[in-house]
Amino acid sequence: MRDIFDAIQRSAIRIKDAIDVKDIGYSQKENSSGETQLQLDIQCDLIIEEELSKVLSVHTIASEEKEHEMHIRENGKYFIAYDPLDGSSLIDVNLSVGSIFGIYEEKWGAKNMVASCYVVYGPRVEMVFAENKTKLYLLQAGVFEFVKEIHLNEKGKLNAPGGTQQNWQPYHKELVDSFFAEGYRLRYSGGMVPDLHQILLKGGGLFSYPATSDKPEGKLRKLFEVFPFAFIFKIAGGDAIDGVSEDLMSLSHDHIHGTSPCFFGSKYEIARVKEVYARQR
Repeated sequence: MRDIFDAIQRSAIRIKDAIDVKDIGYSQKENSSGETQLQLDIQCDLIIEEELSKVLSVHTIASEEKEHEMHIRENGKYFIAYDPLDGSSLIDVNLSVGSIFGIYEEKWGAKNMVASCYVVYGPRVEMVFAENKTKLYLLQAGVFEFVKEIHLNEKGKLNAPGGTQQNWQPYHKELVDSFFAEGYRLRYSGGMVPDLHQILLKGGGLFSYPATSDKPEGKLRKLFEVFPFAFIFKIAGGDAIDGVSEDLMSLSHDHIHGTSPCFFGSKYEIARVKEVYARQR
């Protein structure tokens, strides 16, 4: 696992440099979801591919920017899914963005996840890596230094509701509004990484991306986004569910770009989600 951790650190340092100097204009290409890619998306994807391809323990990689997985070496045991630059459309307004990594052993699937990681590129470059514990690292003078372990409180104060409101179910809107009525503060940038990072570092809250009328299976991808953050939140003492009935880490997937509704938060907020959604069955 150390060799993968080192490769992610090298990737993050190179991506930070690319963000600072690389052309952020749109390319003529589309990603697996049919979205037009930024030049920076393509560059970051290639950086991570190059660094992970050097790691002898890596069997297969899959990128949110590519339709198909890529076989690296037969005797490797780890399968790594990554979103090279989550929230890249925020770059031109200078908001924080990030990279997400899900590390699976022997094959894809939440039950095979052994570690996950994300990197935040903001005023500072920070990395959160979860294996047996959830740990925060800070990039200083070209090296990621350990800062602290992350532990969520039982109850938080932040509310980050995703998806277009006009496409929410009425009961989901009532749930979101009920948290604001309790005094929760809105924190939503449109970037999954910075929003979830803020909830983790501020001790708790709720990030929600529900099933909507236009995205009944959710928008966020299981292997690249949903499972990695579910793993991180659960290791940090929080919880993560699909809103209907299932722990996100118990879900199956039908293909590498499969999606799911998702809720990440402290125990209190997730219990509330379960309560509200249980009444809709």
